[in-house]
Amino acid sequence: MSVIELRGIKREYRMEVRQGAPSEDGEEAVVVRALRGVDFSAEAGEFVSVMGPSGSGKSTLMNILGCLDKPTAGTYTLDNIETSRSNSDTFAYIRNRKIGFVFQSFNLLARTTALENVELPLFYRRREKNETRHTTQSRKDRAMRALREVGLEQRVDHFPSQLSGGQQQRVAIARAMVNDPAFILADEPTGNLDTGMTLEIMGLFQELNRQGKTIIMVTHEPEVAAYTKRIITLRDGELVSDVQVTDRRNALNDLANWKKDHSLLAENT
Repeated sequence: MSVIELRGIKREYRMEVRQGAPSEDGEEAVVVRALRGVDFSAEAGEFVSVMGPSGSGKSTLMNILGCLDKPTAGTYTLDNIETSRSNSDTFAYIRNRKIGFVFQSFNLLARTTALENVELPLFYRRREKNETRHTTQSRKDRAMRALREVGLEQRVDHFPSQLSGGQQQRVAIARAMVNDPAFILADEPTGNLDTGMTLEIMGLFQELNRQGKTIIMVTHEPEVAAYTKRIITLRDGELVSDVQVTDRRNALNDLANWKKDHSLLAENT
């Protein structure tokens, strides 16, 4: 079953020409075609990386997938909800209930503990009809389960400044999962991490995917994309390739080898 289905997605921006600046054929605005009719779908349980050079349309596609922006044309169906014509309230519901966001910069609240950061989506959770509101204790229990899944049950009372970059990203992943979204949307999730922490986070994503989580990850690093199951590539606003990863790497095995190599290097210095 398709969790995500995009058909003919276009996104155009009209850039106003500055007064006195030359324009082609007397036009008063320039149209930038960021996406030029993208077709893309993802089934439940897939792990897809989105790649492409700067200006390819990756960020625009991510914004549309995350219901942060609407396409100029085309349709986007997410978990059986047609989003393209949704109003702002529906968009807010979708972002809260259907999508778990993971960002490069973690986006954790500095003066809030790991547990409280993970609780936030539950606090702002938009209830469906006849759904019971979560109590304070039930929110804490769900947040604890999410932190346990990412291996941080011993860090629940720590503030972001007391956590390593990898641990902060684990908190962010727990926060993304706490509402049991239709899919996790990760934007360069290892961009601020060193090699060891990158392998830890990719190992966590692979484990979550093995448990059935659907993950869409934007990255510019081929070595990170090699840990996913499928790679789509954008160029000039068009989807130019969509391939299955045939020789998929295991992040935890690579992490063990990396630690071994660094241990031997330390012994020889």
